[in-house]
Amino acid sequence: MRWNAPDPSVAAGGDGDDADDDPAECPYCGSTDTEREHPKGPGLCRSMHFCTECGEPFERFG
Repeated sequence: MRWNAPDPSVAAGGDGDDADDDPAECPYCGSTDTEREHPKGPGLCRSMHFCTECGEPFERFG
């Protein structure tokens, strides 16, 4: 793993247009078959999601 590579577990959110209604794209496999586990993550601008395709949890900013 490169140290300067972006963390794939932190997905960029939408473009400010009510990103919660759009399915989150998994940063690991690219699937949109994801579930929002919790509306608020560690910060107020992040939500926790789970990919049902590859089984990885990830955060989405938005």
